Amino acid sequence: MKTIEQNLKDQEQMLTELTEQDVTEHIVSLEEAGTRIDVFVTSIDDQLTRARVQKLVEQGEITVNGLPVKSNYKIKEGDSILIQQPEPEILEVKAEDISLDIVYEDRDLLVINKPQGMVVHPAAGNYSGTLVNALLYHCDDLSGINGVIRPGIVHRIDKDTSGLLVVAKNDKAHLNLAEQIKEHLASRKYIALVHGVIQESKGKVDAPIARDPRERKRMAVVTKNSKSAVTRYVVLERFSEYTLVECALETGRTHQIRVHMAYIGHPVAGDPLYGPRKNPLNLSGQALHAFLLEFKHPSTGEQMKFKADLPQYYQDLLVELRNNV
Repeated sequence: MKTIEQNLKDQEQMLTELTEQDVTEHIVSLEEAGTRIDVFVTSIDDQLTRARVQKLVEQGEITVNGLPVKSNYKIKEGDSILIQQPEPEILEVKAEDISLDIVYEDRDLLVINKPQGMVVHPAAGNYSGTLVNALLYHCDDLSGINGVIRPGIVHRIDKDTSGLLVVAKNDKAHLNLAEQIKEHLASRKYIALVHGVIQESKGKVDAPIARDPRERKRMAVVTKNSKSAVTRYVVLERFSEYTLVECALETGRTHQIRVHMAYIGHPVAGDPLYGPRKNPLNLSGQALHAFLLEFKHPSTGEQMKFKADLPQYYQDLLVELRNNV
């Protein structure tokens, strides 16, 4: 039987041989000890779901001191955890002749007004008909930073959220734009129709967000292993049972506006994940539109500001609500 020292030596050798794979090593501190390994690995890598971690543990891709463990193993101080993610299957993303609403374009970037119902980049179940498929047909000079699956994609908006997003044509522009978003130098504002009548004229939701521990498809306001999230909102118009608000993101967490508005008791109308099951307005998705995008041009430094009108269905819906007041 190998000693712990021999196992660690084998693990060190393994690390040198896996340079082309996504491999992470973590030494457990005293404060971290006592946590289940599946819970711990999920907490240090928010790109991994607990189900994915448990699968990696089962496959022997996550080891402790060079040895396989079970998902309920409780980590100890000094444990050497090796997290090895096999290279993803290489997928060929095909260019598709899909019409795009291009608001602006130059040699560095594009600004797209994405329709409701369009997925931004390919993923399980959506390998065609995405914004990326359309972009590959439109231009051949997208940034390669996010690889073949997400070329040029600096930030994303949900499938059923409509509106503006910026796409980078080269790596320099991509890095610059991503930094602006990270440092809150870029401005992104949305219009949302939410359930209920908000009495105050404006407000701020400062509540951390992480994966919902009870339902991994959802995000939630939680305190453990979460990230700071801040959304500001201003009331634009009130109806008998709904409120139209403008939301500004100070951070960019997954589903942030949808989670925050539901958290304060005013979920976005038509939201199948965070809103009520009943859909009295018969919406095909959440009434959320990214109407304003502002940033500095990555090459010239010029302040760029773009606006996109509400989709026609959204405008018609507001007319109907006004008539029913």
